[in-house]
Amino acid sequence: MDIFVVFALLAIAVHVVKTREQAQRIALLGGYLGQFQIEKLMQDVLNGYQRALGEADEQRQAQVWRHLEPTEQTLCEQFNRFVLEFAKVSEPQARLSRLPLALPFVAQYFPSTALDMRKLLSVHARGITQACQNRLAQTPKRKAFTLSAELMLMQHSCHWFCRSKMVASTRLLARHQTAYAQVLAALAPSTRQAYGQLIGN
Repeated sequence: MDIFVVFALLAIAVHVVKTREQAQRIALLGGYLGQFQIEKLMQDVLNGYQRALGEADEQRQAQVWRHLEPTEQTLCEQFNRFVLEFAKVSEPQARLSRLPLALPFVAQYFPSTALDMRKLLSVHARGITQACQNRLAQTPKRKAFTLSAELMLMQHSCHWFCRSKMVASTRLLARHQTAYAQVLAALAPSTRQAYGQLIGN
């Protein structure tokens, strides 16, 4: 058989298996996220921040910041509940590959190359909670900057789990016009340290 045909068939087989694995992870994560309104609340918060930052009048801006506080709190509560529910997932199901590209069976048969999504979500939960409660006593503008980064990184991890790190970084840039490195730089120091230790940076 022609070597080109062999490689073509192998590539097709890898693609089919990879697509099946990704569909399973998407269904798994979606099944838990579907119980909450996290994505909508996140969008409401980020849009609200843009609205507040666009206000020239300081009093009007302060009103928008205050108006967003209940939504931030609800988002924080729902995300923490989601993390508790996802913690029930078995360790093999919660693995995601550290490799930039998605390859089938890597996380399954080479666990040393994988991350535990449950632990990653716990890091995000602590970071989001800290930012929502403003434990660093930041100004509203700085708090919004930090919480936005925490939320974007959480979304990046979800896309990483479902697809790959490269796809997640591409989606982050396309959706928020923000590079992965910029998000990491904008995190609270405690989140950046915990995240870096977990992913091996």
